[in-house]
Formats: sequence, C-alpha cells, structure tokens
Amino acid sequence: MHAPASKSPSSKSKSRSFDCLVIGGGHNGLVAAAYLARAGKSVCVLERRSVLGGCSTTEELWPGFKISTASYVISLFRPEIIRELRLKHYGLNILPRNPSSFTPLLDGRSLLMGPDERATCREIAKFSQRDAESYPDYNRLLERVAAALEPIFSQTAPDPLPLPSEWRHIGIGKKLRDGSKLMGLYQAMSSLGENLPDAIELLTAAARPILERWFEAEVLRATLATDGIIGAFASPSHPGTAYVLLHHVMGEAGGARGVWGYVQGGMGGLANALEGACRDLNVDIRRESPIKRILVKNGRAAGVVLEDDSILEAPVVASSVDAHLTFERFLAPEELPVEFRRAVAKIDYASASAKINVALSELPNFTSAPGASVQPHHRGTIHLCPTLDYIEKAFDNAKYGQPSKEPVLEITLPSSVDNTLAPPGQHVMNIFVQYAPYKLAGGQSWDDIKEDFADRCIQLVGRYAPNVPGAVLHRQILSPLDLERTFGLTGGNIMQGAMPLNQLFSFRPVAGWADHRTPIRGLYLCGAASHPGGGVLGACGRNAAEEILRDC
Repeated sequence: MHAPASKSPSSKSKSRSFDCLVIGGGHNGLVAAAYLARAGKSVCVLERRSVLGGCSTTEELWPGFKISTASYVISLFRPEIIRELRLKHYGLNILPRNPSSFTPLLDGRSLLMGPDERATCREIAKFSQRDAESYPDYNRLLERVAAALEPIFSQTAPDPLPLPSEWRHIGIGKKLRDGSKLMGLYQAMSSLGENLPDAIELLTAAARPILERWFEAEVLRATLATDGIIGAFASPSHPGTAYVLLHHVMGEAGGARGVWGYVQGGMGGLANALEGACRDLNVDIRRESPIKRILVKNGRAAGVVLEDDSILEAPVVASSVDAHLTFERFLAPEELPVEFRRAVAKIDYASASAKINVALSELPNFTSAPGASVQPHHRGTIHLCPTLDYIEKAFDNAKYGQPSKEPVLEITLPSSVDNTLAPPGQHVMNIFVQYAPYKLAGGQSWDDIKEDFADRCIQLVGRYAPNVPGAVLHRQILSPLDLERTFGLTGGNIMQGAMPLNQLFSFRPVAGWADHRTPIRGLYLCGAASHPGGGVLGACGRNAAEEILRDC
C-alpha cells in the first residue's frame, strides 16, 4: 500500500531539465521510465495523483482495509519485465489462485474451475459429460493460438499500410523492421496449421457462436464469455469479443498460461515494486504534478508545462495517458496535422464498466456452497451471470443508455488469499460491474444514480449469498464518470480506448502511427492507448522505451 504522499517540494528546488519526461505514473509509465533510466537517461515521472500505479493501486479507503481501487487481478504482466527490472527483489509477490473461478446458480448448483484441468472437468461433467470431454481440446486451442501470437505483445506493432507519403515519412530502416515483424506474424500464423481458421475466428469473430459450438451447458458458456466482455461496450454476440476472450489467456504472471493471481498487498504492490526499481535507477518521481500542456518548439517536443505554470524541459516526452488527453487536451490543434487530429477524434472510448469496493464483516456465505470460513470457491473470481442470454439482456439495457437491471458481476475476495488486506475475520470484496454505460439516457447523471445502482448490485449478490447485504461495513462505487475523473480514463474506458479489430495492432492508436511515435518529434505514447492495448501488461511501456532509445 502507498502511504499518503506529502506535497512535492517547489519546482524551484528541483531540476528543470531532463533527457526524458514521462506523463503519468501508472504501471506503463513507470516501466518506460525504468527502462529509459537503465539505459542511462535522466528521467522524470509526473503523476497527477498522490498515489502511483494509475489503475494498479492500493488505497486504505477505511481503517484496516487495503483496497485495490481499480484493477484487481494480474496475469498479463510480461514476465520478462519482472525479470529484467528485478521486481521480485523490490517486493512484487504474485499469489496464485486455485481454484480460479466460481459460478453459483440460484437453483443450488455451482461450477468451480481452476488450473487443475481434471478437477475442472469433473465439475463440468455435473452439467454436461460432452462438455467435460470438449473442454481440454478448447483449452489446447486457445493455448496454442495464444502461444503463437504472444510474441507480438513484446514488440512494437508495424506500420504496413500504404498511407499517403505526406502523412508520414518512414525510412528504410523502419520499413525493413516492419517487414520483418510482418514476416514473423506470417510464420506464427503458419505454425498453427489446421488451427489457422480457428485462430482467425478468435481474432475477428464474436465469442457467443464459438462458445455455443464448443459447449452445451449454459453455465459454462456464460462463465467463459465473461472474459470476452470485460471492459467492453459489447455483448458476447459482438464481433471482436472472441479476441478479448483470447487476450485474457495470453499472460502467465499468475503461475501458468491463463491463470490470474492476486498481488500481495493489493495491486499497489506492483506500483511499489516499480517505484523501487525506478528509485534505484535515479528516476525522479513527482506526485501531485498535473500537466497543463506539452511544450512544442519547431515541431518537436520540448518539455511540459505543469498546472502551476512551472516548466520542465526535455527533448523526449513519453505520455502514458490516453490519446484524447495527449493530443486533444495537452496540445493545441494547430500543433498536429489535420488528418492525424481527425483520426484521433474518431477513437472509440465506449465503455460500460463500474467498480464497487466493499469492506465486509464476514465472508459471503453462498447458498450453493455454504461455509462461514474461507472455502476454495472464495479464492477465485465469482461470476454472477448464469446464461449467455442473461448477459445479452444486461447489455440490452446499456445500449439504450440504462444501467443493467440485472448486471453481470465479477466478484473477487482477495483477503481470502492475502490476510494483510483486512482486519482479522473481516474481508475485502471487489465487484466489477457490466453494464454501466458512460452515456446515460434521459439526461440522467451518474452522480445522482450511482448509489441506487450500487444498492441493486449488492442486492443481486444477496440473492446468491444472503448474508452479504447485512455484512457490508463500507462501500465505494466508482461509476464510469468516476473512473474518468479519478484515473484520467476518457469515457471511463479501462483499456484507454476500446479494443475492436480496427483499434488493435497496426491500428492502435490510429493507422500509420502504431510504433509509439507521433507527428511531433520526440513525443511518444507509452500507455495502453498504444499496442498491445489494455490490461496490466507493462508491454506498452517497455516497447515504447525501446523505440525512444532507438531514436536517441
């Protein structure tokens, strides 16, 4: 957990010139800063809030309760970053979860899933023997496709499109590198052999038809479908949700491919470890240092102006905040080419996610799996969404600007694995909610309705675990509007921009600028607005640092 930080000393007492400035102290910004400093650059990180980590934070919202305020589990974070920055040395400890998933039903049955495939198949067989036999093959397919594509995460995306030359001059060196990356992608796809059509479907299609073809049990279909909709303004029937499903099995930080874990001490433990690495590399980290604008001189980045009008100079500025803030808030329109501004203005930030953080006096006691003490099912992610149609109906409300009448809930109880998060006998509960649309119909405001919506969510949990409503000691609800205000997420989008096919890989953030560079020389993107996108990956920061060092 981060202790409250005091105000930064006056900028007059600090250096005003660096080799590199990093806007935003989220995990990607800290990763980029560490790699740049490791290469000998003088680096300063500028964080708007008093707490580091961006969405990967731990905050003591109530005495004795340490809350992962936004993100709450980890798997996608790149193992090479953990190794190269020695994050375990700086205290990063990822606690595995077994089992990893629990879906209770109102009829008293439940589905428990985890890394033990045989145990999972026995659970699935309670609903369908055919599904139990199919599940290992489904897992192997996703693992094979993920293994083939995962190296793409660890390198900058290419810019292969024949865009007008006046938009951007691309030198022969970059063209050769991009050609090599495309050949690598071609070879990776070739290695899939007879699974190539399945891979293409996973990359482009909707999750629902795929899951319906593989499985017949609704509870299994719905449990797996949740990975396809997290953070997306989409139902499982929308094209592109299959990729989000695949995206969630890319990581191994939880102990094995597709296994998600808890960071000991909350998600802020990752930020603490990154801060430790940065400090030892002499990175200057400044909290409570919001940016007013990026300085540009003769078409080149020259530094930043802070909200207090102090100026920090640097020939390189790396922004880990989203494209809207970077290009439409921190820069004047005339500083960017017209066609680039048009492309940035079209980026989709549609979102329908909310987060409820709860302090409980006791564990949820599920009707389908009774028990007052910590049971295996408390350790994993608890899914309240019994069928695919349930998810579709929840989305139907959102597409017309209404919060779901019966929302999809993903619940975690990290204190069931990490006893440092709550007082003895008490617990922390995270609820990730779909669907809570950022744009509400009828002139409604989230500030007016969010508490009623939180009541609805808690009552829904109470249908499965009747003791929960009476066990709530404290709660915090972060509506999409709160996510935007608190974490700088445009539209409340947790991915710094939606992740349909037209906003991935060579099209992220916009076509022609997928390599972290921008039309302003010396200005780079190093956050989730760039490839490979959302999630607690770290790859955006690492890849951006590599490109910055290539130019410097």
